[in-house]
Amino acid sequence: MCFGKCARCIGYKLLILAFLCIVANILLYFPNGETRFASEHRLSKYVACLHGIIGGGILIFLPAAVFIGLEHDNCCGCCGHENCGKSCAMLSSVLVAIIGILGSGYCFIISALGLSHGPYCLSAVEQNWVYPFTNSSGGYLLEHDKWSECREPRNIVEWNLTLFSILLVLGGIELILCSIQVVNGFLGGICGVCCNREEVRSNPGEHSVPLFPCHGSSSEVQFQ
Repeated sequence: MCFGKCARCIGYKLLILAFLCIVANILLYFPNGETRFASEHRLSKYVACLHGIIGGGILIFLPAAVFIGLEHDNCCGCCGHENCGKSCAMLSSVLVAIIGILGSGYCFIISALGLSHGPYCLSAVEQNWVYPFTNSSGGYLLEHDKWSECREPRNIVEWNLTLFSILLVLGGIELILCSIQVVNGFLGGICGVCCNREEVRSNPGEHSVPLFPCHGSSSEVQFQ
């Protein structure tokens, strides 16, 4: 089934993206490879949201695993018809895809807020730990000369900008892929049901009822 192959392809891509999200979120905790800022709680509040670990990572692993198994999943068949079981599996993947949409959406939104709000750092102007760019609404991103206002952690603006941007892009791609699977799963389920009905109409005098539907379809009782 082409819909199952498409879902499997999406699943493998989501696995890679989820892993990259987790790595990027972990790196946000260690600016320049230093651990003391995390232990002293001197990082942006958006880092602690775990949007890459939970939203773009854990909540994406579930739909990815389901999508990968869809190509050969037939829900034990349905009334002896394999297409019916596959339709059930494809339609159920829509619900799992929605979980992925929520997770990736969370990752995307928090990353955007992190970029807009700016880093939490020791300001050279105020001589205190503050959010020096919080009122710029993201305008500081284009004013490189102001980045030096953050004295500690060193290069924190570049560090946050790079990793939050990566998470923003990864979350956006995950969101698109999960949305594609919603459409793919819906179409795959509907097409499978239609094909199964056509099969039944083409054989109106024959109905196949499996004796053991979850252990294979070799043992069937034919009613003429």
